[in-house]
This record gives sequence, structure tokens and C-alpha cells, in this order.
Amino acid sequence: MSAAGAPQRLSRLLAMVPWLLRRQGVPLAGAARHFGITEDQLVKDLELLFVCGTPGHLPDDLIDADWESGRIFLGNADAISRPLRLGVDEAVALLAGLRTLADVPGLHDRDVLAVVLDKLSTAAGEAGLRADALHVDISRGAQEPVLAAARDAIARGRRVSLTYLVPSRDETTDRDVDLMRVVNVGDRWYLEGWCHRAEDVRLFRVDRVIEIAVLDVEGRPPPDAAPRVGPRCDEQDLFAASDDDLLVTVELEPSARWVAEYYPVEAVQELPAGRLRVRLRTASEEWLPRLALRLGGGLVVIGPREVAERVAALADAALSAYGRGPGDRPNG
Repeated sequence: MSAAGAPQRLSRLLAMVPWLLRRQGVPLAGAARHFGITEDQLVKDLELLFVCGTPGHLPDDLIDADWESGRIFLGNADAISRPLRLGVDEAVALLAGLRTLADVPGLHDRDVLAVVLDKLSTAAGEAGLRADALHVDISRGAQEPVLAAARDAIARGRRVSLTYLVPSRDETTDRDVDLMRVVNVGDRWYLEGWCHRAEDVRLFRVDRVIEIAVLDVEGRPPPDAAPRVGPRCDEQDLFAASDDDLLVTVELEPSARWVAEYYPVEAVQELPAGRLRVRLRTASEEWLPRLALRLGGGLVVIGPREVAERVAALADAALSAYGRGPGDRPNG
């Protein structure tokens, strides 16, 4: 089965369990017809259900499915068939998260989210009222004027003028940009749009925008302008190379060679003992230090020096929390 069908199959399996429990002995052909699949696919679904259940994975923890007679009998699945009941804390956290998501500009399927919020709020009862009093602010205060101006420009289809800090060159640049979206990646806000200076789509970190002005000029990106950040908005999307991004040189141990395959790189040099020296660009100053710590010595920053010092400082801070010193640092 293709990965593209996995969500649909999961939804079908979750619906199938309570349906079959209420119709013990239903013929295979009738069940397949009800779910709009072939009998062969239904058997594959039943084979998968047969190894599903509650944690423990002992025989009594797994769903009991029997279809050898041409009729389906299901057992030991009551826990899975019962509707999910959220605790008060879980409901409040889920509602607060969904409402925060609803405020993110450029969100697709906003109408669907509104329906989900309405149903969940009604079902949550008192927890819904508690969530109403909770507000999550991810705009970081000082960035709000930039975000407000960007949202206004997008809503009215206006071009913006940015004064933008480029840390890798320690200078500011002036740019006219036709904004496409305001996006949140990790804990940072970014403006995505067509930069007339670069004549390409660029991603601008909001905390590096020194000044923004909404111009009385139409700001429509070219029809073929493709978003740089994918719909999931994850950290890997920040690695489409840009001249404004920081160029970093690292050395990778054999266990970390996957980094050169997973992220776009500008140069790769083989070193002795299966190690690699790699040059790559990053739009996020914090991503590489976090990756270096996660790899526990599998990645060593060669330059720039300030990035290497940042990694060392973070490693020392982490070690001090465990009562250890810089001498305990990997490769340190």
C-alpha cells in the first residue's frame, strides 16, 4: 500500500472496528461493499487488525478477528471501539492549540478547523469555557508591528519595503517584496514573498526586519512563484539556498553522514575513516547548534567561529545541568 493511502486506511480501520462489533457474523462481501473496498483489501485490513490492540502485545491484548468461514467475527476490541474521552487538561490544551492555529495567517482549510473547534468546544463543556479564557501569544511582542503590517499588505495585495538585517554579512539591505505568506516555523515567524532585489522567492525572519512599510503599489508575486516553505512548515524547508543564508563548514563522523544526504549541501569532501567535511547554508542560526548537540559529537562545526562557539556554549550549559564540566564535552 502506498504512503498516500495510509491516512485513508487508518480512518477506515477506526470506523471498521465498532461497525463490525455491532454486526457479528456479517458476510465478507457485505462488509467490503459497505466500506467501498474489495474483499481482498478487507482481508488485508482484518489481518492488520489481528495484530492491533492495547499496549502489552500479549494474546489477550490484541484484537481477535475470525473470517475463515466467510463471515466476520470480532472480539477483544471494546477498548478501541469506545469513543475517546479527553480529560479537562487535555481538552483545554487541545482547544487552545487549535485556536492558536486558527490565528496563523495563510492557513489552509480554515473552514474545516472552525467546524472542528465548534464541535470540540460543545463537547468539552466546562473545559471549553476554561479554554476561552486562555490566550496563547506566539508573536513575541516587539515583532507584532511587523506581523501586523505584513498581514495588512497580504490582505490588500500591497507591496512592502523592508530594511532587513543580514547577520552573515553584518549589514542591512533594502528590499521591495510582494508578500505571499506569514508562516511560523518552530518558534520563529517568517515572511515569505517575491523579492524584487533577488528576483526570486525569499524567506525573511521577522526578528531581523528592522523596518517595514506598506507601499501604495500592487504587490502580486509572479504566477510561477513557488513557496519556499512547504505546507508542513518544518525546519528542513529552511534549507533552500539563499545568498543571505549563513554558510557553515562542518565535519561529520560516519554515524552522521546522513546529514549530507538529508539536507541540501554546497560541497562534500571525503575524509579518512569514513568522515565527511561538508559546507551548507542555513537560514536559522539556532538549527545547526541544536543538531550538533543532538548528534553528540557526530558533527563538529569548523566555521564560522561564532557558530562553533555557540555550540560549545550550549554543550557546556547542558553538561553543567548534570554537574559535569567542559572536559566531558564530546570531542571537547
